[in-house]
Amino acid sequence: MNDIQSVLHPAGLDAAIIHQFSWVLFVGGTVIFLFVMALLALGMRRAARPIRPAVWIFGAGIAFPVIVLTALLAWSTWRSAQLAPQTSHNAMTISVTGKMWWWEVRYRDPAGGGREIIGANEIYIPVGETIYLGLTASDVIHSLWVPSLAGKRDMIPGRVTGLTLRADKAGTYRGQCAEYCGAQHANMAFHVIALPRPEFDAWLARQAQPAAPADTTVLQRGRDAFLEQRCQACHTIRGVTDSAAALQMATPIADTSRLGPDLTHVGSRRHIAAGTLKNHTGTLAGWIADPQSIKPGVFMPPSQELDGETLRAMATYLEHLK
Repeated sequence: MNDIQSVLHPAGLDAAIIHQFSWVLFVGGTVIFLFVMALLALGMRRAARPIRPAVWIFGAGIAFPVIVLTALLAWSTWRSAQLAPQTSHNAMTISVTGKMWWWEVRYRDPAGGGREIIGANEIYIPVGETIYLGLTASDVIHSLWVPSLAGKRDMIPGRVTGLTLRADKAGTYRGQCAEYCGAQHANMAFHVIALPRPEFDAWLARQAQPAAPADTTVLQRGRDAFLEQRCQACHTIRGVTDSAAALQMATPIADTSRLGPDLTHVGSRRHIAAGTLKNHTGTLAGWIADPQSIKPGVFMPPSQELDGETLRAMATYLEHLK
């Protein structure tokens, strides 16, 4: 399953329950609508036998909704109790922060030491395991929703909420911000990538490593351009921006993302700009040159003063960070 965002394609238990709710409501609403239309057609016939008002009031106004809604309440209560509890107990925990308009994702470093591995706009999880997402927002209210795996959960500044999800099969599942959060709300997407546990562990170990070295002239030029443009004021590249800051300040800075996404392994991501563009050298160059033309209102300023060769070198360098 690739890039499907639909409640009609469940890939986890909670999503399957929500999918069942959807079909019960769709089918039940259709049956009631057809029944009402049949009564309307019957009532419009001149030869139709009139029904006493008391029968209409008691039958259609009281008995029918009481019976239907009571049955629906009993069934939905029973099925809702089977949804996974929203708790981090016995679950792998991943932190997700909603920002205007992208997602910061933090994992615990498997090597320990209290450090975190920071990514953006992609949430990697192991297949068949319960995952607890600790959710918050840094600016306005956002809402994380990946319909193939679970329901939605609001992300509120200053508070931490939680969402439990589980993918029963490997695949890529598209998610979306489900709470209007500004001009680029519609372009605030993300992807959940479910991998078998050995593949997930290998991916996480790679993400824990510092940035790949710039071992060619083009890559060195791109890295130097990144630093000369002061991109490190908003972005982190572990092993590059922290070293540059240490040389300038004679003291190391915290290894954490700032206003923009951590770019240590940006080349390994499938999309940039929160699902807006496929990730390759051409789209990276276009995004660096003028992000406002692609996603108006984002906080990243344009770099239109860069000459074409330097721009391509910087894009090549970022695409190289895998």
